[in-house]
Amino acid sequence: MTASTPPRLPAKIDPLVRAFLADPGAAEAALSEFGSPAHLVFPQVFAENLARLRAVLNRGLPYRICYANKVNQSRAFVRTAEHAGIAIDVASAAELAGALEAGFDPARIEVTGPKGAAFLRDLLAVGARGDVWATHGRGATHGSGVAGDPDLRWPGATAATGASASHPGGVTINVDNIWELRRLAELAGEHAKVPVLVRLSGFAGTPVSRFGIPLRQVDEVFEVLAAHRDRIGFRGFAFHIDSGEPGERLRAVQACLELTERAYLEGFSPDVLDIGGGFRQVFTADADAFDAYVLALRESLLGRGEPMAWGGNTFGFHLDGGAVHGTPVFHKYANTVPADRMLADLLDAGLDAQGGRSFAQVAAENLLEVWLEPGKALVDHAGITLARVEFVKETADGSVLVNLDLSRDTVTPADQEVMVDPLLLPNPAHAHGDSGPIGVFLAGRLCLERDLITNHKVWFARRPRSGDVIAFPNTAAYHMDLSAARASMHPLPPKLAVRQRPGGFEVCRDEEFDPETLGRESVGPPRHGVR
Repeated sequence: MTASTPPRLPAKIDPLVRAFLADPGAAEAALSEFGSPAHLVFPQVFAENLARLRAVLNRGLPYRICYANKVNQSRAFVRTAEHAGIAIDVASAAELAGALEAGFDPARIEVTGPKGAAFLRDLLAVGARGDVWATHGRGATHGSGVAGDPDLRWPGATAATGASASHPGGVTINVDNIWELRRLAELAGEHAKVPVLVRLSGFAGTPVSRFGIPLRQVDEVFEVLAAHRDRIGFRGFAFHIDSGEPGERLRAVQACLELTERAYLEGFSPDVLDIGGGFRQVFTADADAFDAYVLALRESLLGRGEPMAWGGNTFGFHLDGGAVHGTPVFHKYANTVPADRMLADLLDAGLDAQGGRSFAQVAAENLLEVWLEPGKALVDHAGITLARVEFVKETADGSVLVNLDLSRDTVTPADQEVMVDPLLLPNPAHAHGDSGPIGVFLAGRLCLERDLITNHKVWFARRPRSGDVIAFPNTAAYHMDLSAARASMHPLPPKLAVRQRPGGFEVCRDEEFDPETLGRESVGPPRHGVR
């Protein structure tokens, strides 16, 4: 490795985002108006990601897409999802309130994750409101029509609300455990039937999860459902597998289909199979370059070549017998399979127990709605983080530190490492800086040794200078919000929404974004159905 050929981690960047970064002065203008650092979200990219998932699902298959709100707290994303007519997956009282405020009626809201008694009471109260909502004609369909055909819905469904005697409208509660299911039945009282999905876990060949009801407890699930048919409207089974291994999802699908058949035999009429989320992002623009960087990093951990790790960090690898072993903490950055292809592969997979017919074919033939809860897949490449360079210094060992006005937890969870190269946007007021590539570590603003934004060395085409801007690509999925803190009383960065206009770009505060400005053609079909 030489200074002229440093290893790089080129990031995949959406063309719209790249155009914004290339627009002279656009990033600088945003920071000048709203301050640095700042998170920027791109609702148009969100809409494009949604269109790709819809294209995969539009094959005569009943389906529902629920945007997993927890992935990003952006109001612009929530409003874009509502405007596009899809559903939303919330996991807290605050997310529930935000969804209602954005215009989601209860029939388009699913609630996942662990829930305490107080939250369950809130959900039942909103469910009661949902009955009123439907009565006044504001409910949206459950999206169980096939490619828009109103005749292909589960029996008894209404075009206005998607509700029936066996499957009521209102917020759908994705139950995490037996206690939650029993507590719901107790709290429901005289309420209308509560729409419920039962999340399962413990599938063959799948790691143990803290979420979901183990398959071994499914008999108890059926007992509770049977004892409370008047209060619980059982809609079907659900799972979530955060893995890139296709076989794990396929085994979960098969197990849920078998239990769905059992449910029919026991007098229930489930019409949903919820396959969750976990569809991965593609961060790298060059898989070979990524592999080459990791190889150089592994060599440096063994003391060969230029040092590339800060403070003895091994990134989850362990050294033994003169070799590097294990799986690094940044393994997700190696993925090259986009979410829409992961979804297509699952839908097209043949099921041995179904005579080799594909999952999509079995679901369509049985009018079984496939629900999914993409979060990362919808915000992939739809957000960046900008920060100014405060100063550049050298440490005692000769390393170059570029100190920024943000902290590590602003752009990544503490246990992860950002393994794509940030972009250097020189301050237009500066003359050209030093030429030639330079390897640096990016440091945060907290008075903590651990606040290194990159523990691995990154290379820029020239030495950064005070006042320059560093852009972190693809930070919308969890990176902006998951572990953000106000240490040292630093305020959280503002979140800004960016939209492209014929004459350039406009930036506004996230909460002020209006999805109507995107145009209907940008977000898909009209809002008359949930897709």
